Amino acid sequence: MADVETMQGLVGRLRERLGPARVVTEPSDMTGQLAEMRGLYQGTAAAVVYPADTDEVAFVVAECAAARVAVVAQGGNTGLVGGGVPHGGIVLSLARLDRVREVDGLNATITVEAGCILQRVQEAAAEAGFLFPLSLASEGTCRIGGNLATNAGGTAVLRYGNMRELTLGLEVVLADGRIWHGLKGLRKDNTGYDLRDLFIGSEGTLGIITAAVLKLYPRPLARATAFVGCGGPQPALALFERFRAGAGDHLTAFEYIPRFGLDIVLKHVPGVVRPLQGDHAAHALIELSSPQSDLDLGGRLEEILAAAIEDGIVEDATIGASEAQSRALWGLRESLSEVQKLEGGSIKHDVAVPVSRVAEFIEAATQACEAEMPGIRVCAFGHFGDGNIHFNLSQPVGMDKAAYLAQWEHFNRIVHDIVHAMNGSIAAEHGIGLIKRDELTLYKDPVALDLMRTLKASLDPLGILNPGKVLPERPAEPLQSTLSPMVARS
Repeated sequence: MADVETMQGLVGRLRERLGPARVVTEPSDMTGQLAEMRGLYQGTAAAVVYPADTDEVAFVVAECAAARVAVVAQGGNTGLVGGGVPHGGIVLSLARLDRVREVDGLNATITVEAGCILQRVQEAAAEAGFLFPLSLASEGTCRIGGNLATNAGGTAVLRYGNMRELTLGLEVVLADGRIWHGLKGLRKDNTGYDLRDLFIGSEGTLGIITAAVLKLYPRPLARATAFVGCGGPQPALALFERFRAGAGDHLTAFEYIPRFGLDIVLKHVPGVVRPLQGDHAAHALIELSSPQSDLDLGGRLEEILAAAIEDGIVEDATIGASEAQSRALWGLRESLSEVQKLEGGSIKHDVAVPVSRVAEFIEAATQACEAEMPGIRVCAFGHFGDGNIHFNLSQPVGMDKAAYLAQWEHFNRIVHDIVHAMNGSIAAEHGIGLIKRDELTLYKDPVALDLMRTLKASLDPLGILNPGKVLPERPAEPLQSTLSPMVARS
């Protein structure tokens, strides 16, 4: 860790360039930037800085490199794996880099800075008559830089892909303060290695993304939403297969919600109404959309569902008769993440398996966890159509929360072993950060880890960019971690 004199000199140079108001050192003014949003980790920092443009970001990084001080980039700090928690050093907030630089309608692209809130990008696209399809529960607070750094997914990946698929070009500040000007809106560019994909998903460990060229799509003019009850994950998978074959590219979302997930939404969210009669082991939220306004998507939904009901795949279903009803159905899914914390401790797994094995995974992992701890409540939900399941485990009723959360690593091993055996991934859309970093040594191909370390050493030889994250090995002195895990906090 840098000595006091070095840190004071660095802070002085940053204040001289950015202005005193944009270099915050008072601990009480930094609390929102030092903790992971779920309270799992608490960090420290000498300062939080707020550059206003890419040149100022480059200046901050170059000064930190010269002083050998760690720099952790932050967007909305809505991450769920501890990836934005600082070890000390400097937190570089991208909140002021929030301009929409350009909308190119003919090229169907939007160029935005990394500090733009996702919802603002969606709105700017809509104002221009387009759709930017990334949609997350945190879209009102998360920022594009964080979405890129974690290769965010969301509910529309099935149709449009992750952030990597939604991005054409990047502007990136490198670890020595140089700027890579890669803001090109090209669908084809074979002039060497694809540098863009190195930085997307790297969680700020290889460079700091300051702007991006993102793809836009025709705005949906027809939309139909259905909420379906079925007997479990296997019938849900059979229903997905029918919709994929029968609806094609019009299938925008296929979200899986277990009985327990719907029950806690109905329990904790005021005003919500049970969408179906009777009790169902599992549910699917299905959306079809099209830019063709005269397309009868509701009729197509009814046709596929009627055949599935006749064949015993679906037990009951309802179709949103209006935009308000469709929003209400989506509200059930969107509330699910938030209400889980009201049921006590939750051990969370963001995993992916091949779509063909997603039902098998849910069944196997549920059986294994319930056998290990009677009374544990499995909440396996999420993006069924792309194989990404949020396999969350709520504590048994009445169990001590701290004692339950102390079993996190034990249940990681159970769940992640099953994922690995199915040739899946222990990190689907939330990233690695701190919470899964050491798990990589168990499940990541060792050659892949060596390649990752080679890239890190080449692009960040001093190890100043978000040190201690993603890669299992801790950085060498002087950038040791000062994090305090708070997993057992009540």
